[in-house]
Amino acid sequence: MALRIFTPQEKQFIEEHQHQDVAQLMLQARRYPQLPVLELVQQIQARQKAAGKLPTWAANPDVIFPVTLSVEQSSSEATAAFKASLVQGELLADLTGGFGVDCLYFAKRFGQVMHVEQNPELQAIASYNFKLLQAANIQSMNTTAEEFLQHFTGKATILYLDPARRGNSNEKLHLLQDCEPDILNLLPQLFSKADSVLLKTSPMLDIDLALAQLGHVAKLWVVAVQNEVKEVLYLLQPVAPQPGQVVRTAVNLLPTGQPQQLPFTKAAEEAAQVTYTDPLEYIYEPNAAILKAGAYRYLAQHLHLDKLHPNSHLYTSAALLPDFPGRSFRCLHVSRYSKKELLRQLPSGKANITVRNFPESVAEIRRKTGIREGGDTYLFFTTDRHQKPVVLFCHKV
Repeated sequence: MALRIFTPQEKQFIEEHQHQDVAQLMLQARRYPQLPVLELVQQIQARQKAAGKLPTWAANPDVIFPVTLSVEQSSSEATAAFKASLVQGELLADLTGGFGVDCLYFAKRFGQVMHVEQNPELQAIASYNFKLLQAANIQSMNTTAEEFLQHFTGKATILYLDPARRGNSNEKLHLLQDCEPDILNLLPQLFSKADSVLLKTSPMLDIDLALAQLGHVAKLWVVAVQNEVKEVLYLLQPVAPQPGQVVRTAVNLLPTGQPQQLPFTKAAEEAAQVTYTDPLEYIYEPNAAILKAGAYRYLAQHLHLDKLHPNSHLYTSAALLPDFPGRSFRCLHVSRYSKKELLRQLPSGKANITVRNFPESVAEIRRKTGIREGGDTYLFFTTDRHQKPVVLFCHKV
C-alpha cells in the first residue's frame, strides 16, 4: 500500500508540539486549517508514548509511527536487546513482525532477518523505518505467518513468534490456543522450516501449562524490566529435556541495562532444602521475574537465606546480603495486626504496604487502618512460620 509521508510543514508541526498535551492541541485545531491536525496529533501521541520505551525511534524526526495501540503492544528496546542476545545465526524470520522493534535488534545478530506482518499499513511503516534506521539486512513482507510458512522453501536458523493477544473485542488473551497465530497447531510446520523456534508469550500464561502444551521447550526466560514482568520467552527445539529439567532463567533488566539473572530447574526447586525462622535483621523481597519463574525454595538455598513461611516468599538474614536480586530492607520490629498498635508506631499515618501470604488486600488494610500511602516506612503484612499474621516494620536498605 502507498505510505503516507509527511510534508516538511507537517514534520515541523510535529517537532514543535511534540511535548505538548495532545488534548489541548486538538482543541486548537482550528488555528491550523491547512494541516491534518488529527493525524499529526496521533503521531505526537505515539512519540510521547515511545520516548522512554523506544528512544531510537522517538529520536529520529523522520520515523513514522502507527496507531498508538501498535506502539503499546511492541517490545521495548530493553527487552528486544536482551531477546536478541539469546540467539544468533544466518537467518531469522519474525512471523509476527509488527512495528519491527524486535527485528531491528535481531538484525544485529543475524546475517538476514525477514519481517513478516499481515497488516499492510503496519508492514509499510516498519519497512520504511528500517531504511531510515539503516537496517539493510531486513527484508519486510506483507503476508500472514501461515502463508509465509506455506511458501518459504528455505531453512531458517530461528523462527520467532509473538502471537497477538487481543480478541475481537480488544480483550486481552493469554492462553496459547486463543492467540493468533495458533502456535500449537503450527509447531510441526515450524520445525520443518527452522532449527529452533523462539516464542514470546503473555506474562499471565502459567509456565507449567505452557511447558505441558508445547512439549518442545529447551530453555525459557522470564523477563522483567525494573521489577515488572514484561514477557516470557520459550526456546523450542524438536528434541528437548523433560519439563522438570528445562532451565528457567529469571531476568530482571535494571536501569543500567545490566540483567540480574537466576537460572534453575523445576527439579532443583523441588529438591531445595529450606530453613524457616522468625524475622531477622534484614528482609528480602525477590524481584517479579523470580516470583513468576517460581524459584521460591531454590533462591533461599542458593543465597543461603531463611524463609519466613513456605508460602510467604519473603527471606531473612542476620547480616546484609549485597546485590540481592530484588528489594532489601532492615527490619525495625515486628507488630501484631492491630489498628491501634500500627498507628501508634506510625506518627505520620503513612507507610508503603506490601501483602505476602496474607488474608487481606492492600486496599482492605488501608480502609480498615486509615494508613495513607507514602513515607519511608515499608510494612509487610505476612504470615510467619507459626501461622500467625504479622506486620514487619522496615526501612529500605
